[in-house]
Amino acid sequence: MEGVSYVPAYSIIPFALMLGAIAVLPLVATRFWESNRNKLIVSLVLGVPTAVWMLAQSFTLELERTMLYDYVPFIILLGALFVITGGIHVEGYIAPTPRNLSVILAIGAVLASFMGTTGAAMLLVRPIITAIRPRKYKAHTILFFIAVVANCGGLLTPLGDPPLFMMYLRGAPFEWFFKLLPEWAFANVFLILTFFATDSYLLNKEGAKISDFHKEKKEKIRLSGNLNFLWLFGVVLAVAFINENVLSFIRPHHPSSFLREGAILLMGLLSLRFTKQKTRAANKFSWEPIEEVAYLFFGIFITMAPALMYLELNAHRLGIDNATLFYFATGGLSSVLDNTPTAVTFHSAAMAFTEGWKGAIVAGIPETFLKAISVGAVFFGAMTYIGNGPNFMVKAIAESQQIKMPDFFAYVYKFSLIVLLPLFVVVELLFIR
Repeated sequence: MEGVSYVPAYSIIPFALMLGAIAVLPLVATRFWESNRNKLIVSLVLGVPTAVWMLAQSFTLELERTMLYDYVPFIILLGALFVITGGIHVEGYIAPTPRNLSVILAIGAVLASFMGTTGAAMLLVRPIITAIRPRKYKAHTILFFIAVVANCGGLLTPLGDPPLFMMYLRGAPFEWFFKLLPEWAFANVFLILTFFATDSYLLNKEGAKISDFHKEKKEKIRLSGNLNFLWLFGVVLAVAFINENVLSFIRPHHPSSFLREGAILLMGLLSLRFTKQKTRAANKFSWEPIEEVAYLFFGIFITMAPALMYLELNAHRLGIDNATLFYFATGGLSSVLDNTPTAVTFHSAAMAFTEGWKGAIVAGIPETFLKAISVGAVFFGAMTYIGNGPNFMVKAIAESQQIKMPDFFAYVYKFSLIVLLPLFVVVELLFIR
């Protein structure tokens, strides 16, 4: 934001309208909103005028960085993982019992930190959807899946979630993130136990018994499309090692950074080339979920740019001067803004407290603030469908498999406010100091 000294408050209006469209249109114009084409129209109607305004205000560099160096890599990563994991099919019968589903969530919580929340979510979402197909109540499983696998599980390494990767690029040692193990364990154990209790109750409400599912034909669990694990590993390596921290010739917001995106895109193309079509058919693979995400986030990223610029210029005026405030400010905004630029903005704000600080300094800011920003960005990304990239993707895939998911508001008041927010408040009371 070099040279930018003022961003008017009214520039946030298009972003507010974009959020409003995502929240309200599914309720008041259901048939209209079902079309991905109409979602693209909404994004263009709100995004294009915002882009024109930014160009007119000489915010060309900020628009370029947002769309070329944030949106494009975001879609390439999400799209490649969608394609690769869509080529891995789990064959065999997984009894949809509370215990088995909880084990899948636990596996996802671990994988999320080492292959990214997006990678883990895309890998496991189809197996868990297949498993719950015989169940009457399904949506709650997807909600907890979003919370654990697509968000809270990704706290232990810079590979887990993009906000952590940005903190790593700003100087946080790779191993520092293992200090967040208590927060990771507390949140994920709580969520998995809560899911187990909820699923047990709903199983009883269905009038079914665990033994009923074990009567099904037992088949050995087998995987097809195993070559895709190689392409998946390639994506993880690209994210971990093709960056300015490892390769000195790569610079941020520079064409050299697209070497990483090129490698990721190659992995996706290899998956398309070498995966048998019958494997994708078995997964009921279609392009609609990634199209929906690409169209909506096109509008979100453009309209979000002025909002983030305004926040960065005014963060120092918000009175945020302790770990608790950094935690809730980063978390609250990560619920509705992309959590990566939000974390970066508050990292910049925290640098003002470095001089004279008596405690440890990590990544150029007080360590206690770094912990608050990291945990807040990762955990609160689960509060809405748009808080973190894989959230909307998981929702879209579930709906493409005929699972009726709560709308934007229902997700918040039926799940986030009664399950997630109390948990995150307790996390602050126990760990953020």
